Amino acid sequence: MQLDFTVSASRLKSFRTGTVAVPDAAAIFRIEGPGALACLQGLLTSDLAAADDHSLTYGALLTPKGMIVVDPWVFRERERFTLLLAGSARGIAAELLRRVLPPRLAQITDLTEEWSAAWLLGSCGLERFARANGCPLPAPAKVVSVGNALLGAGPPGAPFSALLAGPAAELEAMLERAGVERGTEAALAATRVLAGWPTLGREIDERTLPQEVRYDELGAVSYVKGCYTGQETVARVHFRGHVNRTLRGIRLPGAEPLEDRTLRTEEREVGTIRTALLLEDHTLALALVRREVENGVTLLVGQREATVVGLPFEPT
Repeated sequence: MQLDFTVSASRLKSFRTGTVAVPDAAAIFRIEGPGALACLQGLLTSDLAAADDHSLTYGALLTPKGMIVVDPWVFRERERFTLLLAGSARGIAAELLRRVLPPRLAQITDLTEEWSAAWLLGSCGLERFARANGCPLPAPAKVVSVGNALLGAGPPGAPFSALLAGPAAELEAMLERAGVERGTEAALAATRVLAGWPTLGREIDERTLPQEVRYDELGAVSYVKGCYTGQETVARVHFRGHVNRTLRGIRLPGAEPLEDRTLRTEEREVGTIRTALLLEDHTLALALVRREVENGVTLLVGQREATVVGLPFEPT
């Protein structure tokens, strides 16, 4: 998976204030049936019941030891749920869902081959798409139907204005009607870095706990709903302990590619840069850093000095 992305100032502005659509070859699963809600509540870190009908939520499925396996976005339409996650996670997600969901309560349909997805970036993206396609404008973290497709507005702090999922040809026609600019993986990576939002395969790997990658701030974990796989570890960290590393922002002068991704003090290694955004005269990055390293501290990345900052990044 690519880790470094080069973006110009003008392109970065369009990702924030314009209308850019980034197609995504995502894995998409439909879960429905009389026990779909109860079954998913027992799997996801987020609280689907509290989010209520026609909601868009972000969460994770965990191992019994509390490590993140996959991190789906979930469109809820009454008792029908559409899960969208990284295309690379299709196999592991399909195996996990089929192993734990009883067919009489929750039927699984893999829509990956028939459906596609797109992320709308920029403050104008959601309104422009809705107006062009004659559909209601969803409130933050809410979902509306557009023909056979789903349109979900990003929750506060999300790195996108809206998330789209639907039959591939239908979704393409809707984007054409809206006349949106098409973006690449770099566009979505840039907005994720700025928002401090983790990505599966970069900030999230098979050893990552939810609290290490800002799940509390992202509203992606519940401490009050019923039990779910991995909850014991998540609750123990929250109520009785702490994680040893957390996701932090890193600022570096210059926009040279990173040959060394290790963050060090003069004495020892204290973190690793995962995703880097190379701008015209400086670099912004996401890194997992030891919790005792305070924001504002200067570290070394090879021979370059780097400053640790909180997330999300302040607009520049």
